[in-house]
Amino acid sequence: MIERQVYRMTKAGSIRNLELRHETLESPGADEVSVRVRAIGLNFADIFAMQGLYSATPSGSFIPGLEFAGEIVAVGEEAGKWQVGDRVMGATKFGGYVTHINSHHRYVLPLPDSWSFEEGAGFLVQGLTAYYALMELGNLKPGMNVLIHSAAGGVGILANRICQKLGAYTIGTVGQPGKVNFLRKHEHYGDVILRDGDFYDKLMRSLHGRPLHLIMECIGGRILEQGWKALAPMGRMVVYGNASFSSHGSKPNYPRLVWKYLHRPKIDPLKLPTENKSLMGFNLIYLYEQTDLMHALLQGLMRLQLAPQHVGHVYTFSEMNEAIRLFQQGRSVGKVVVTA
Repeated sequence: MIERQVYRMTKAGSIRNLELRHETLESPGADEVSVRVRAIGLNFADIFAMQGLYSATPSGSFIPGLEFAGEIVAVGEEAGKWQVGDRVMGATKFGGYVTHINSHHRYVLPLPDSWSFEEGAGFLVQGLTAYYALMELGNLKPGMNVLIHSAAGGVGILANRICQKLGAYTIGTVGQPGKVNFLRKHEHYGDVILRDGDFYDKLMRSLHGRPLHLIMECIGGRILEQGWKALAPMGRMVVYGNASFSSHGSKPNYPRLVWKYLHRPKIDPLKLPTENKSLMGFNLIYLYEQTDLMHALLQGLMRLQLAPQHVGHVYTFSEMNEAIRLFQQGRSVGKVVVTA
């Protein structure tokens, strides 16, 4: 058994319920490996889970966290070819905010030799999100025009790189002016625009008369509505998040959430054939229950040979709460990672 540190939620509802604890980790099962976690990737799903807004949140006490990277320290007798000392990156259906974790051997992958633990901890969840949305649902093809929201975030950066690999034209959007300069300097978007009161007009100018074929939608509200309006016939909008419902506080602002819910965009399915547009959504947690599908998607993602994730912010394990505050306030660029 291993003594480990964990950040555990006594119950969902408020980030203030997150507590640092010392717990004992059992030896790995026959089909498991035990990993000494070196880096943990933060995701918006973590925030929504802690605030009780995520449908997949476990009931009762739970440990947040969906991805990690580290070194294998113990191997079950039926855990394949893994060996102690192997560097891995892994995905987990919660349980990632820890210094040590037991994982089924199929939920860890070799960490590329040239990648750091921080880069590995920032790749799987957001890489799978971008790949599945673009390739499987979006049917991404060369020459397509793609709108990517939260373009300076982990999903946005990897989505843009996938589009570049396939020869698509990308327009990235951000919510803060400083991120525009970052993207223009470091990432190869076709254009970058700030989401403000002139968003729709800016989008139309960026398209230069080209049809908008695909939208990576994670904002919601007015931005979703205006994107849907701009979407060309036979275009696809893939919804994988709703940042407009997020809260900068430890608990959800329920009056604000109710107002936003009542005033949310309403797309009539009876009009879809006439408009000739597609609206799709997905939840990455579903892939954890479909291991073969997840591995097939990962193989396709890895074949693209993308550059490692841009890690913009690194915190120590004791600074977990500071990392969460930065992330939920939308001030981060690239991936936020906590080292363990």
